[in-house]
Amino acid sequence: MLVCALGDLTLDVIVRLGGPVAAAGDTPAQIELVPGGQAANVAAWAAELGTRARFIGKTGADDAGELVRRRLSRQGVEVAGPVEGDTGTICSLVSPDGERSMASDRGAARELRADELEDAWLEGCDDLFVSGYALVGEPTRGAAVRAAQLARTQGARVSVDLASWSAIRDGGADAFRTAVGTVAPDVVFANEDEERVVGAATVDAHWILKHGARGCSFGGEERAALPVARVLDTTGAGDALAAGWIVGGPDLALEAAARCVGQVGATPVASAG
Repeated sequence: MLVCALGDLTLDVIVRLGGPVAAAGDTPAQIELVPGGQAANVAAWAAELGTRARFIGKTGADDAGELVRRRLSRQGVEVAGPVEGDTGTICSLVSPDGERSMASDRGAARELRADELEDAWLEGCDDLFVSGYALVGEPTRGAAVRAAQLARTQGARVSVDLASWSAIRDGGADAFRTAVGTVAPDVVFANEDEERVVGAATVDAHWILKHGARGCSFGGEERAALPVARVLDTTGAGDALAAGWIVGGPDLALEAAARCVGQVGATPVASAG
């Protein structure tokens, strides 16, 4: 099985706060630099869960880009796509209870064009995952649509994660709905806010709704989240869940999500190298 994930590969700066932010002062924290980005996270977890995985997207021609491409490759992911511009950076502020807020500069990830896609990148694809961030605006929107068309010529299933309700709002919900409809996914991953903004009735697909600590609804089948000894970081839990479902269905999805929140970072720590 080959899982392809189209979207962003970024440098994640994870800031685990030791307490409330001290305005105009210092706040103790643990800070780590790791590869991130929704599509890269899904690809990394798919590889960790035992299948071939390929990331497709534009990454920066800077030191940060070289770092994240190398790290993702070490996690067993094939990296395909143009190298140009500056690598995107995402700063995740993680509170002591594991909840996170993100400040995002997606850099080169926003610039992949449809005419830059190569047919070979989708060759052998069994499942194409499209990050919703790629559907927020052009030119990546056109690249995502073309990738879905190429994947279907391989007989692949296509899934979309709606990614971020605020990005959908800022980019225009109507245009986003149209883009999702053009991709025509077989599966849609979303949390409750994203589903409310887009509307499940507007997309004919198998909907997987993420409820955070309460679990997940798989096409209407409610499943509780698995117990975790300690939640360290919720960053990427939804991406791990998506990869788990793509590779092995609901049971593996919940296992991957539980494993993700018990570690720091959105990609599997055990394979980081």
